[in-house]
Amino acid sequence: MAVFTFEDQTTSPVAPATLYKALVKDADDIVPKAVDSFKSVEVVEGNGGPGTIKKISFVEDGETKFVLHKIEGIDEANLGYSYSIVGGVALPDTAEKITIDTKLSDGPNGGSVVKLSIKYHSKGDAPPNEEELKTGKAKSDALFRVIEAYLLANA
Repeated sequence: MAVFTFEDQTTSPVAPATLYKALVKDADDIVPKAVDSFKSVEVVEGNGGPGTIKKISFVEDGETKFVLHKIEGIDEANLGYSYSIVGGVALPDTAEKITIDTKLSDGPNGGSVVKLSIKYHSKGDAPPNEEELKTGKAKSDALFRVIEAYLLANA
């Protein structure tokens, strides 16, 4: 198995503590409200802490699909969160898992800087498919912006 690492960073006008609370602590309630296509978040295993696996169900192209999301780590004091995609439609056939480490910090004008480290754990030594990476990033970015807009509209 090879691990390919990608770094990304974005900013948000939402304060770090508010954004962290929405993305980590309240995501199971906020995401289905903010995104019409998300139908449910169900805990499959665990108690909400590291090791917990959640099944996130949504509608895409008229079909109900799901993603299995495993919490790897929660660092509330430093606004850090780590999770892996371990199953479902967001996990390409060539990947064992995809781990996303997120760290929020103070940004301009009271907003946030969001730093991401994405680790693609391949089933072999082959690198990830570029098109799958672009599609995954576009979906992730769109979801982030919808949650951000929801927070700004409900502040």
